[in-house]
Amino acid sequence: MARAEMKMPEEFLLKVSRLNEKTDEILPRVLETGGQVVLERVKSNLSAVVGKGTKNPSRSTGELESALGLSPAKPKRDGSGWDIKVGFAEPRSGGGSNAKIANILEYGKHGQPPKPFLKPAKTQSRKACIETMEAKLDEEVRGI
Repeated sequence: MARAEMKMPEEFLLKVSRLNEKTDEILPRVLETGGQVVLERVKSNLSAVVGKGTKNPSRSTGELESALGLSPAKPKRDGSGWDIKVGFAEPRSGGGSNAKIANILEYGKHGQPPKPFLKPAKTQSRKACIETMEAKLDEEVRGI
C-alpha cells in the first residue's frame, strides 16, 4: 500500500497554535460583534411596534426600549460552546417585569393582538450577523 506524508508550513502551524491559545479572547469579541447586529435589529423592530395600532393613546414611557441590551459573551455551563444573549434588564422602575411586557407585545393577550418584534428580528438579522462574525473572525485571525 502506498503511503503519503504531508507537512504543514511552519507559519501555518504557529498561527493555529496561537489561535488555540487566544480562543478565549477572540470568541467573545466575535460574538459581541454579531450580537450588536441582532441588538440593533431588535431595537428598530421594537421601536416600530411600541405604541402603534392602539385604540387608546399610547402610554409608552420608553423604559422597555432603554432596558434592551446585550449580555457579555460567556462559555456555556455544559462546556459545549459560547453564549451571548439579547434581552431586557430587570426590574422596571415600578417593580414590574420588562420580560413580561415584551412577551405580551410579542405574543399578545386577550384583547391585545400580537406585535412580534423578536422573532422577525432573528430572521431578518441572521445573514448579516453571520457575515459580520465571519469578517471579525478573519480580522482576528489575521492579527495573530
